[in-house]
Amino acid sequence: MSSPHRPLDRRSGLVLDTHELGRRAGAMKQIQTSVDAPADLGIAVIGVPPGSPIELDLRLESVVEGVLVTGVASVTLAGECVRCLTEISGEMEVDVQELFVYPGSEATEDEASRLEGDLVDLEPLLRDGVVLDLPFQPLCRDDCQGLCILCGADLNGDPEHTHEQPIDPRWGKLAALADDRSSSAVSSSSAYRSDNAESAQG
Repeated sequence: MSSPHRPLDRRSGLVLDTHELGRRAGAMKQIQTSVDAPADLGIAVIGVPPGSPIELDLRLESVVEGVLVTGVASVTLAGECVRCLTEISGEMEVDVQELFVYPGSEATEDEASRLEGDLVDLEPLLRDGVVLDLPFQPLCRDDCQGLCILCGADLNGDPEHTHEQPIDPRWGKLAALADDRSSSAVSSSSAYRSDNAESAQG
């Protein structure tokens, strides 16, 4: 639903002028056009790139209560796979069907959007339609294997990728201590052999 508190920008391709329909019930206007996508049309991991084309195929029809807008908006999507971070892209069609009532109508915002003079604002409607249809966790493919949690390798390209069993961090200090003792023992053994060799030569 459009907000009555949001000032409309006549330069926006998503703000349509219905003046020529008048208030004659049954008057109709077809609109087929391409407009630039606004910013933040999507969610964090996938959405419509700002400035990319939105293809509108709409019908504006004057009815007793206001203007009924129906049709389809086609958008391009871009984002990244949440498992392997590969860039993904696609297309989406959003169904548009909304009644924009005349100023002074008793209809609530939950029941219908509202005309601002002769203008209708499609952006909130389109934004709701796109966001609700977007995948919350987009994938490059359904069986994406993701990335190796140890080194970040893409497991889709190397499904046999493995690492040696990592040391449990709780035992890490003991392992380091054992390595230190082993090194000390080797050093002591070398020194003992050196002393013995010198005694034998004496």
